[in-house]
Amino acid sequence: MLVIVGGSMAAVKAPSVLRRLRERGAAVQVIATRAALAFITELSLSTAADGPVGTDEHWFEARPDALHLTLARADAAVVVGASAELLAGAAHGHANELALATLLSVRAPVLWVPAMNELMWTHPAVQANAATLRGRGHAFLGPEVGAFGTRGEGSGVGRMSEPGDIADAALALLSPTAPARDLAGVRVVVSAGPTREYLDPVRFISNPSSGKMGFAVAEEARDRGADVTLVTGPVNLPDPPGMRVVRIESALELREAVVEAARTAGVVVMTAAVADYRAAAQSGEKQAKVAGDVTVHLTPNPDILAQLGQEKGERVLVGFAMETHAGVERAALKAQRKNADFILLNYPTREGTAFGGDDNQVTLVRPDGSHEDWPRVSKREVARRLLDEAARRLPGRVAGPAAGAPTAAPTPPPIE
Repeated sequence: MLVIVGGSMAAVKAPSVLRRLRERGAAVQVIATRAALAFITELSLSTAADGPVGTDEHWFEARPDALHLTLARADAAVVVGASAELLAGAAHGHANELALATLLSVRAPVLWVPAMNELMWTHPAVQANAATLRGRGHAFLGPEVGAFGTRGEGSGVGRMSEPGDIADAALALLSPTAPARDLAGVRVVVSAGPTREYLDPVRFISNPSSGKMGFAVAEEARDRGADVTLVTGPVNLPDPPGMRVVRIESALELREAVVEAARTAGVVVMTAAVADYRAAAQSGEKQAKVAGDVTVHLTPNPDILAQLGQEKGERVLVGFAMETHAGVERAALKAQRKNADFILLNYPTREGTAFGGDDNQVTLVRPDGSHEDWPRVSKREVARRLLDEAARRLPGRVAGPAAGAPTAAPTPPPIE
């Protein structure tokens, strides 16, 4: 595994990525750009990789081979802390530094893990460069929503993914059961977040869903080559780049958007926390406060998952369920009634998996009652496992084992 460290503040996490890759059996080599060495020392990277670091200085040393061609023989490459400069150089075929010359020579899978300020990541030039690289078959992980290292810049989309997730995604490039672009050409629809059912212009029924699970599924599908439509309720998350995003509020709006998008979809994943009821008659004016009890008349919202199940065809349909007891039995019945391929069962009362968290712990439940308990992992890892299962069910795909620990990479040629 070739690890290229880019010039961003996230470069300080590169040693952790290297250690995780080695712990999982991969032989690693590392290249550090000049900009990366402003944030992390060559010694730190060398110690984590248990070997020398390729730098521009080493590139011009007297040696019997061309260093960039030797390093390019890796079985896969991952660019950690990919900067706007690296993306631009690779997209336009530049070779003026070791990292870019090596990327130009690599014929193995490449994974980009960007890290930069939201203003830079969302700039049309950066998005165009990322789209160019995706068009060449390169995979992307993130960036994610989070705080920036720059003082006073707050948070937004642009934060680098966590080292464990990077190692998982990088090693998946080496696994024949989890191709990095296994959803290329597949249209995927994902619903996310809560709905709001207004009683009057200022009061509504809703829930605390953050939308993070659905956004993670949409981003994972995008990075695996899918054509993604994300339909989301009101959440405090920016639109992920590289996909169509439809913002809605009510369950009726959600149904209209999802049903329309699902007509040409191969996979539909319903993570949205849809309100079960709406006001039977919404008031057009703010209702004045009155003394004593107030009765609110509610009417059921449409069952969107059931409607999609009735019109399922060959598409893969995935739902989510949240239960506090008898969860597997109820989830299996839900999958049967709604013609879903499987349901992911959430546990809202378990520590660390409540609304708004970055982790989740779910059980995959099939209509026949068979189920798999997944450990508590990041929502991005849940998304990866979910899409692994969905991909195997697509028409024309050969079912295989769930993606697990990949085989170790053969030892690549040494830098020196």
